[in-house]
Amino acid sequence: MPVRIPDHLPAAGVLESENIFVMSETRAANQDIRPMKVLMLNLMPNKIETETQLLRLLGNTPLQVDVDLLRIHDKESKHTSIDHMNTFYRDFEDVRHKNYDGLIITGAPLGQIDFEDVVYWDHIREIIDWSQEHVTSVLFLCWAAHAGLYHLYGLNRQILPQKRSGVFVHRRTCQHFPLLRGFDDEFFAPHSRFAEMNLEDIKQHPQLQVLAESDEAGAYLVLSRNNRNLFVMGHPEYQKSTLNDEYHRDLAQNLNPDVPQNYYRNDNPEAEAIARWHSHGSLLVSNWLNYYVYQLTPYDLNDMTAMTPWESR
Repeated sequence: MPVRIPDHLPAAGVLESENIFVMSETRAANQDIRPMKVLMLNLMPNKIETETQLLRLLGNTPLQVDVDLLRIHDKESKHTSIDHMNTFYRDFEDVRHKNYDGLIITGAPLGQIDFEDVVYWDHIREIIDWSQEHVTSVLFLCWAAHAGLYHLYGLNRQILPQKRSGVFVHRRTCQHFPLLRGFDDEFFAPHSRFAEMNLEDIKQHPQLQVLAESDEAGAYLVLSRNNRNLFVMGHPEYQKSTLNDEYHRDLAQNLNPDVPQNYYRNDNPEAEAIARWHSHGSLLVSNWLNYYVYQLTPYDLNDMTAMTPWESR
């Protein structure tokens, strides 16, 4: 089934060339179907790249998804034109009165800045608080996962001595969660971050459960016990070239980055990068959208009290 996106969004051409099923607003308007309404708060500098990555995953699900793009402020972006932002993105005031089936909050290049020092931290907190009443399920990615765990559950992160960059092996720590259906016992996922949440602190929190972890990269999938918030510490949406692009960007800025681990063939940055996480990324988003959004959300989004209790599934 397709992802419904605004007419003329640049990601459409890329996704169609990859046989990802996307549908324009005009075409979707003629279908008598209740699509899943997903809001995407995009905090990454290159908006178009991140849109494409996430829409690629949503487009591999069996559900029709109606996506709204949200920006944190209306200031000009260094990496995305103001025309693109004004054409395709909404401000929070435009959606504050609405309810959504799902919300995705992306990562952000803020890994070494204290949360309270982030210039738009108050806006992030406001949107997270709003989501707990207006969204069936929230998917937090990387920096957003740390920010959500800090704001909602009082857990803080630790700054790493060196950036965690690479592709790491993870294992399931629970066997029978719908989010993990179809997962292998071990799977790969990419990470790119300067901070890490303490695994034991998460495990000891009564409102959280760790579903997947890594010996090298710590907690990876963390789910709130009310099934409303999913925290993903890595980047399952990354395309094959993303870690390579980041590595060469950091080299050009004389940041002396480590070579991303387990990413290039034979760990040689002059060799080909190996993508080993795409199937996991697609399955993760599919399971989230099916079991934690579609199966629980009310048919009438105006009545969030009609959500189906998880125990009845």
